[in-house]
Amino acid sequence: MEGEKQEKHHTKPIRCIVKLGGAAITCKNELEKINEENLVIVSSQLRQAMMPGWSPSMKVLGMDWSKRHGESEVSCNKDDFVDNANVDSSCFVVVHGAGSFGHFQASKSGVHKGGLDQSLVKAGFVATRISVTTLNLEVVRALAREGIPSIGMSPFSCGWSTYEKNIASADLAAVAKAIDSGFIPVLHGDAVLDELQGCTILSGDVIIRHLAAHLKPEYVVFLTDVLGVYDRPPTEPNAVLLREIAVGKDGKWSVVKPVLQNMDKQGVKTTAAAHDTTGGMETKIAEAAMIARLGIDVYIVKAATSHALRALSGELRGNIPDDWSGTVIRFVS
Repeated sequence: MEGEKQEKHHTKPIRCIVKLGGAAITCKNELEKINEENLVIVSSQLRQAMMPGWSPSMKVLGMDWSKRHGESEVSCNKDDFVDNANVDSSCFVVVHGAGSFGHFQASKSGVHKGGLDQSLVKAGFVATRISVTTLNLEVVRALAREGIPSIGMSPFSCGWSTYEKNIASADLAAVAKAIDSGFIPVLHGDAVLDELQGCTILSGDVIIRHLAAHLKPEYVVFLTDVLGVYDRPPTEPNAVLLREIAVGKDGKWSVVKPVLQNMDKQGVKTTAAAHDTTGGMETKIAEAAMIARLGIDVYIVKAATSHALRALSGELRGNIPDDWSGTVIRFVS
């Protein structure tokens, strides 16, 4: 496979691939509105997880030197970089969803259904990419302000394409070179070309599964807007947080903790927002199960919480502490 060829370029071991859920970093019901508070906390927690040698007494060396709205000057003191020894950051890869960016444009024009010969679909493809790359830039800037050397990488621009919505081509050479050069790649859900139907939407969850298969991270973290996976939509009364899900060799999964009566795969009810073109939580569980089947633990946890920081830091390897709230999905032979 093409992805396997690209792996030869890659030498550094990956510690974690993290998915920033669109609903966690944007206000999903307000068109193209970022959840600034969450994004700031998530970026800070990622710095803490990536740079275990960093201490609060050390200065954060921001890497976004562009002028921000409402600020009078650009902050950049080159002497800080000379005086401050570079703290080694462990290898992370970040993938984010679109949230209130891109989904509206895609669903309004039918980009996910294909048909580039239609002017509306072609216009929607352009509009979707403008929207998702705008969010990508803001995520990269937020990470850069925390001293994380992040590089935005769009799947479309990197040559990723699909066939019947499944990945047909994904050149990982650029991602691998960025990692080996000491950068943190930041990918995102994107509008891409599809060999059969012309175009479609490639979700961040599918991207993560492909990256996990080829980069073999130690663990994967999904940061969401809820505590984890529930047995029904979490807004419903008596919804139960599923703390541990086991995945077998055949890819089938079952709930280990808590022990539920008559619980099976079909027992987990999920909902997807009307404008979500990527399948919502159901897709997330299916993709997470495929990652777990590779022997890679997957943690689904609420963004911008202490539980998220513990997951990102790798504290949950092995036994899951009783005071941790989230869902772990792992392979059981």
